[in-house]
Amino acid sequence: MAYEGGLIGEHSTLHEVRRLISRVAASSARAVLIYGETGTGKGVVARLIHQQSSRARQEFVDVNCAAIPDNLLESELFGHEKGAFTGALAKKSGLIEVADRGSIFLDEIRDMNSVMQAKLLTLMDTQRFRRVGAVKPIEVDVRFIAATNRILLSEVKEGRFREDLYYRLQVVAINIPPLRERGDDVFVLTDHFLRKFSARYGRRILGMEPAVRDTFRRYPWPGNVRELENLLERIFILEDDEIILMRHLPARIPREAERAQGAEAAQGVGAVDYHAATTAFQANLIRKALSACDDNIGLAAELLGLSRHALRHQMLKLGMRQ
Repeated sequence: MAYEGGLIGEHSTLHEVRRLISRVAASSARAVLIYGETGTGKGVVARLIHQQSSRARQEFVDVNCAAIPDNLLESELFGHEKGAFTGALAKKSGLIEVADRGSIFLDEIRDMNSVMQAKLLTLMDTQRFRRVGAVKPIEVDVRFIAATNRILLSEVKEGRFREDLYYRLQVVAINIPPLRERGDDVFVLTDHFLRKFSARYGRRILGMEPAVRDTFRRYPWPGNVRELENLLERIFILEDDEIILMRHLPARIPREAERAQGAEAAQGVGAVDYHAATTAFQANLIRKALSACDDNIGLAAELLGLSRHALRHQMLKLGMRQ
């Protein structure tokens, strides 16, 4: 995806993500869970964990669980023996074997069916598995990096994801912030992609007109970094101007930017009770951190830059359930 070589941006939340990547990569943890909306760069984070670890010389295997049909996923991951099923004309090694002593990235883990969830849990617990149709188990040493754009604890409560697998994956969780919460990083990323596409297409775009800059700042970027990258490449392909103009943007972007600004303005109308507004802001910030960390107090405290004790004390002051 997007920003090859690292995470591009200067926002404080991204500094925290980088810190967690470094700590996880240096550890012996065999399970990492990455949360983030579509297009935030979960695959980039997974690859950085691998590249910064002692496993970097071995394979990094990328598997999109949502893109492989249920009836093929087991064979893709575990491999199969010759004659294990119709069409199995030869023995095949699975992606787990390919990732031995390296890392396997299971993107959109929520889309894995319940049978495969059970098999994955057994593999993670024992580091052993059998190819489809085999009797003898194979032993491996693999780091499992899973990612999802949903809150897995909610999926557990709804019966769509195994609770035991959830807790097995939730050893270390990394939450990637959406682009709309990263302030001026949208412009840092824009400059990065303009340089990238200038080299690719052999021409330069020098910047953007002020109205575009204002629109970029207000637009909520539902597709996150991937949406920004695709928009800028589209402009390089279809337009000839040396700066990005408002007429280059799809009509929905300025429309949604105006709508977002209107909603923000509406929230600020009327008399303001400073204490109530501050309390509401703090409570909302804590709720967001807890939601991102699946109600794990320790992880939420780390995300907020607080000690576990300080977070519990603040929640008590705000009358929040712990």
